[in-house]
Amino acid sequence: MTTTTPNNAEIAGRFELLADLLELDGAVAYRYLAYRKAAKTLRETPESVARLSEQGRLRELPGVGAAVSDKVAELLDTGNISALEKLESVTPPGVVPVMHIPGIGPKTARRIFADLGLVTLEDAVQAAREGRIRDLPGMGEKTEQAILAGAESAVEGRARVSGARLRPLAENVRDALLEVQAVDRCEIAGSLRRYAETAKDIDLVASTAAPAEVVDAFVAYDWVASVEQRGETKVTCIAHDGTRVELRMVAPGTFGNLLQHLTGSKAHNVALREDAVRRGLKVSEYGVEEVESGDLLQTDDEHAVYERLGMAWIPPELREHRGELEAARAGKLPQLVEVEQIRGDLHAHTDWSDGKATLEDMVASAIGLGYGYLNITDHSPAVGFGMGLDAGRLRAQIERVRALAETLAPNFTLLVGCEVDILRDGSLDYSDALLEELDVVVASVHVSHRLSAADQTKRICTAMENPHMDVLGHPTGRLIGRREPNPLDIEAVVETAVRTGTVLEVSAQPDRLDLSDVHVRLAIEAGAKLSVDTDAHSVARLEAVRFGVMNARRGWATAADIVNTREWPELKTLLKGG
Repeated sequence: MTTTTPNNAEIAGRFELLADLLELDGAVAYRYLAYRKAAKTLRETPESVARLSEQGRLRELPGVGAAVSDKVAELLDTGNISALEKLESVTPPGVVPVMHIPGIGPKTARRIFADLGLVTLEDAVQAAREGRIRDLPGMGEKTEQAILAGAESAVEGRARVSGARLRPLAENVRDALLEVQAVDRCEIAGSLRRYAETAKDIDLVASTAAPAEVVDAFVAYDWVASVEQRGETKVTCIAHDGTRVELRMVAPGTFGNLLQHLTGSKAHNVALREDAVRRGLKVSEYGVEEVESGDLLQTDDEHAVYERLGMAWIPPELREHRGELEAARAGKLPQLVEVEQIRGDLHAHTDWSDGKATLEDMVASAIGLGYGYLNITDHSPAVGFGMGLDAGRLRAQIERVRALAETLAPNFTLLVGCEVDILRDGSLDYSDALLEELDVVVASVHVSHRLSAADQTKRICTAMENPHMDVLGHPTGRLIGRREPNPLDIEAVVETAVRTGTVLEVSAQPDRLDLSDVHVRLAIEAGAKLSVDTDAHSVARLEAVRFGVMNARRGWATAADIVNTREWPELKTLLKGG
């Protein structure tokens, strides 16, 4: 029997490992894919998986059938899964992290470990450093470089996860605390409040005159798996998915001071304190003190903290020590774009390619969001896996979209486009004649991520010269925590976009956020046009637009910088074909 009940993240981790080992073992795809799907469900379930299993309710979860349910019960009863133990006994532990390195995959990882007799990830790194992998048939120096870069990224990324993944739990906890009678105010703080792309944990700040009552309510929530620390003004709990959630409490009257302090970033706060010292002030979570007189400003209003320092209030997304203090003091902060200003989405998929929803459902969702237009962009054939539309199917989709568009209210415009692959030489995956029939063409890189920076840059810049390409989708190709950005001369890409009139996408996909906030600002300063799109493959993903908007805000974007803050007639004139 196990002495400690595993949380959801730990249970999900065992099924993820089982899926990986089955794939390495050459199992049929549906087996390991089923376990991966189940692992995702188990990890993201807000209730305790162990409790659901004990209650016989586990199979109520989507993707959890008898096989998974039985293995969860076995894990809880014995501490392991026999099928997993068997595979672990014959598989070197280092092969799994190596198979997940971009450009490697299970077959290559298996060959490297088998042929070189490796055991650990460290063994693979050492073999790459010594140049032993390039001697294997079909391998080369690029394989070694990928392992070295991938191993380093894996170590750096272990402590942080996508901020978008943590956000729903953070918002649910905040909203629940606001229902507690003793809580006056409550806010998310830290990286999540700044909408940073990754975060380590969840930080919350509450104002209360009865902290003990709030602590009692906090530790009693269903999402709590364990209590890590319980004090008079601070409590830390671990959620069922392994997320660490910390609540700091303060008496009414100093909420604004603590919120400012805990929002960060560290670099912003250090610069703020140094700026204050030069003006005879001392800033801390307890207040803003005038050193000479001892006068102390304590406030519930964070705006008052910045006002006391002679600055305009700085939106949390800008607090990264990138010139925001100087702009706030000079009254030159930008009027940042708002989610409500987005008028339509230029990048969305349906079940005609790899989307999960029908055309009609995607349109209904866009209308429900109050949009004025939606551009349907199913894949071209070169994306692979048999999911793209050949020329015949695209023409059929054009007819279908046009027919549906005629039935819609005049205040909504249904556009037909595509997400066409940028081929290795920079040409596009459809003929110019076919592209000319479309309203908005999004072009993206999906394969050959390991080209050199020079070749990748040439590839993308060549594509942007095509007069039918309107938007460069997820420009750097990164997947946060899984794949590094493609090697690119981003300045050259931005310069070409400005010259050709190509719109650069700010993907709202939480695992992309591509362009990054730094590149958004670079593009804006160069005069490039941007669009915030979801690349939605489901109805729910259309609502992820806020993550793209917040990422654009982190890059200092205003509504004027984002083309899809315009209604369709005006936007059409900004595109190449307009």
